[in-house]
Amino acid sequence: MLKEEKAVVVFSGGQDSTTCLVWALQNFKEVVTVTFDYGQRHRDEIECAKEIANELGVSFKVLDLQLISQLSANALTRDDIKVEAGKEGGLPSTFVEGRNHLFLSFAAIYGKQVGARHIVTGVCETDFSGYPDCRDSFIKSLNVTLNLAMDHQFVIHTPLMWLDKKETWQLADELGYLDFVQEKTLTCYEGIRGAGCGECPACELRKKGLDLYINEKNGVLHDDV
Repeated sequence: MLKEEKAVVVFSGGQDSTTCLVWALQNFKEVVTVTFDYGQRHRDEIECAKEIANELGVSFKVLDLQLISQLSANALTRDDIKVEAGKEGGLPSTFVEGRNHLFLSFAAIYGKQVGARHIVTGVCETDFSGYPDCRDSFIKSLNVTLNLAMDHQFVIHTPLMWLDKKETWQLADELGYLDFVQEKTLTCYEGIRGAGCGECPACELRKKGLDLYINEKNGVLHDDV
């Protein structure tokens, strides 16, 4: 039974990871969080994650992975790079090379030290920007690799893998945290909490999903929201 076990949640304080955190709290006996300082230009992301973890009564651990920002030039770690969609089938400027690979690997190391064999992450292949490290095949492959590398039976859980943003909002609502996720999380690429700037790709995806869910919940039908 999962309720008798311990999980570590890879946590950023955003919509997806916060939804995963409350999902984990309802599915595991004990939950801890791990957040990564990878040189992200919006430092409020770490503070936001800390505040949410404290409010939900779970432990909060920050690991220093600023090496990533030294190796990967991207819009999330560099002020001089604009947030842009991928051109001619390429990846968006917000893609951080190797981020999820390293996050999950270090989460596994931390998890083993604190007696957790379950790792929860908010990656999603349904509503994503083509990031290769959000794919289900990558997660399954890394799960096997971590188990072999550390001789430990980890299970990586991806509650959002096959959900679009509308369904992710629905899950937050079913868990009883719709308003909490709306108001307290930070998803915006411009570092603005809650509804964010309303213009960056992350905010547009978040708002579109929320509008679709609220309209569906209220029985309002729209061909395009």
